[in-house]
Amino acid sequence: MTNLLYVERNGFIATLVFNRADKKNSFSLAMFKQLGELLCELEKDPQVKLLILKGADETAFSSGADITEFLENRFSAQKAKDYNDATLESIEKLYRFPKPTIALIKTLAIGGGLELANSCDFRFASSGSKLGITAANIGIIYNLVSTKRLVNLIGSTKAKELLYTAKLITAEEGKEIGLIDYIYPMEDLEEKCLEFAGQIIRKSSVANNGIKQVIQAIIDGDNEETKEIEELILESFSSNDYKEGIQAFLEKRKPNFT
Repeated sequence: MTNLLYVERNGFIATLVFNRADKKNSFSLAMFKQLGELLCELEKDPQVKLLILKGADETAFSSGADITEFLENRFSAQKAKDYNDATLESIEKLYRFPKPTIALIKTLAIGGGLELANSCDFRFASSGSKLGITAANIGIIYNLVSTKRLVNLIGSTKAKELLYTAKLITAEEGKEIGLIDYIYPMEDLEEKCLEFAGQIIRKSSVANNGIKQVIQAIIDGDNEETKEIEELILESFSSNDYKEGIQAFLEKRKPNFT
């Protein structure tokens, strides 16, 4: 593995850092593959309750896929399929990551960078950050899975506008249409993000991880509880978090979830 992607830890919070500032954190194929590997490791780590994704500095969140690789890795239908399969596998792992996720966007999130951000549960952005998906500038069709996520966030008309025009919008415009959740000045962004993350990790991870799975089932089209979801809900009543939550309520204190 390279240091173009690395993980920082702060208690129950893990931060996955993009460290390629000279390329505005554009993702090579190798980086996409490494992203998937790191997500698998963090998913299995019981000490991780929440995941943040960010760039190493203020240069960018990510400018997307490294286009300089396209002539080699994406210059025929078959090569494009192999490339797309590999990158989308990692993006899907992020989207399906079983714990809460936050994209911390500084300065810009473009193309595959915004695709990564849209795969997180929440998007925090610095004031004036630029956002967009520029597939129409290079003559490729944006994939269905990521297009659906974009439509889920901002609706079909705004999704068409962003994709047809390939224009960049500000974080403020993104917040108006539902693409961005919170905006802060650059100097306050990380502190505000960590405050929000702290609110989440102080609650039961059994509850939060389960809630994420239930909401995902709804997004995926389920209208009734599947056997899997029913079992997930019932199992929570046998968890240590449930016992602690009930005991704390009876003792009139805040629960201490582990």
